[in-house]
Amino acid sequence: MTTRRNFVKTGAAVAAGLVLPKGLHAIPPGHAEAIRVGVIGCGGRGTGAARDCMRAADGVEIVALGDVFPDRLEQCRMNLGKLAAENPAIAAKYRVTSERCFSGFDAYQRVLASGVDLVILATPPAFRPAHLAAAIAAGKHVFMEKPVAVDATGVRSVLASSEIARQKGLAIVAGTQRRHSKAYRATIERVHGGAIGEVVSGQVYWNQGGLWMRERKPEWSDTEWQLRNWLYFTWLSGDHICEQHIHNLDVANWIIGAHPVRAVGVGGRQSRTGAAYGHIYDHFAVDFEYPTGARVLSMCRQIDGSANSIGEWFAGTRGRAEPAKGIEGPSAWRYEVADTPGVISNPYVLEHVNLIASIRAGAPLNEGRQVAESTLTAIMGREAAYTGQVVTWDELLNAEQRLVPDVVAFGPLPTPPVPMPGVTKLARTFADV
Repeated sequence: MTTRRNFVKTGAAVAAGLVLPKGLHAIPPGHAEAIRVGVIGCGGRGTGAARDCMRAADGVEIVALGDVFPDRLEQCRMNLGKLAAENPAIAAKYRVTSERCFSGFDAYQRVLASGVDLVILATPPAFRPAHLAAAIAAGKHVFMEKPVAVDATGVRSVLASSEIARQKGLAIVAGTQRRHSKAYRATIERVHGGAIGEVVSGQVYWNQGGLWMRERKPEWSDTEWQLRNWLYFTWLSGDHICEQHIHNLDVANWIIGAHPVRAVGVGGRQSRTGAAYGHIYDHFAVDFEYPTGARVLSMCRQIDGSANSIGEWFAGTRGRAEPAKGIEGPSAWRYEVADTPGVISNPYVLEHVNLIASIRAGAPLNEGRQVAESTLTAIMGREAAYTGQVVTWDELLNAEQRLVPDVVAFGPLPTPPVPMPGVTKLARTFADV
């Protein structure tokens, strides 16, 4: 069981994870044999991650693609092929053949067996725990998109896989770009050095309009529709507080150097009420309490016509920090953008720069625990709103909560009801709802 003492130790480990091995950004061309990369999940994010990976370093080759749906697989292949045709540097790194293109629910297993060294995991989050476990068991390095689970059971699985990866010397880097942003890293280094004193409070927001939605086609089964429209089903996405707002919550954990101990929150479904939007909420507001006594107000919204507010702000005993920009107070400092020709500054690409360099340096990065904890932080906020209860970290981490169906196959699959505070229970399975 996770205790308060273990919690504080974990927070120190998260803070320590800020430090990259020296020299990680210097990868001489031809420094090592090619790193062969497979992509599992060929939607927009998987395609984008493959593109960023090829841009990150020499000696990297995309060699295999896998997705449940053949049409998504072909779209990804077409997009990457077009990029290769327009860019000779990318063309040398794009080596996918028809023999290494796989579709179906077992596509991930076939990608892992195709001779790759590194896999990009970019399916809907429901599948991340199983795919990560399989990748680590197969001895592969991993880049995985966030969030990394949708329920407590999945988070426990990711924590276990991350520890096995550490023992095996395998790298895990997560798609939390702010962790690799030069501005965020420089600001938070100063915060950890005492620039604003003790952090006492914070506000983290991701308020915006709506995202894409897939209208159901008559020929789609329940399962196919939910998979193609995955944002709107908690068992697939974790709800938008997990799928999107995790970025801001990850920064809060990073700044404070720990994860929260309890949460209370509200949320609801006010704008996106039609069946096409599944059963998730469209807004949340959560108060997180940290073991230091700091409180963080979290807000996220996906409602068209409303004002955007995306970012993070923290108050300390000696000043304030906006990690994307700098410090206010006696130790005032502003991050100055300095784009140097030939030096990568895009954090989406830097994720892969740092991952690949750590593999080649024999000092593999492992962000598994920190992103699992940030995922559970988001789940804790969601559950506080869904249940209407105060939710504690230990209670949630040890809860019998399994939102993913035991078997996922094309066919009938009911849409769970909209969560109702005072009715929805923390410990539940997909079958319960």
